[in-house]
Amino acid sequence: MKHNLRCLFWACLFSLIQATGIATAEEAKITVMNPRGIQPLIQRIPMAARTGTLDGKTIYIVDTKFPNTKPFVNKLQENLAARYPKTNWVSKDKIGGYMQDDPALWAEIKEKAQGAIVLIGH
Repeated sequence: MKHNLRCLFWACLFSLIQATGIATAEEAKITVMNPRGIQPLIQRIPMAARTGTLDGKTIYIVDTKFPNTKPFVNKLQENLAARYPKTNWVSKDKIGGYMQDDPALWAEIKEKAQGAIVLIGH
């Protein structure tokens, strides 16, 4: 008898909670705004024209100092120098993080190099 009474009590309580929850769920409606807002159109920038050959050219390898990329940069420069011995490969570290600008480095590349490989991490 006690068991049946407990079951009846819990069933009534559960029904009451469920009915109250449904009523409030139907009554409460909210409007949600998109937090991204209106996105600007994407501007397409074409890739640079190919140089044809790398012989006699200076190419900068720019490391943006993403964690643990230095061994990769060193191996990349070593492999490119072995594959293209007539090309001058210059390895440079960019000042600051990936998102920070380094105008002095970009000006140096424009003045002294015919191309650049900019590494952004993995």
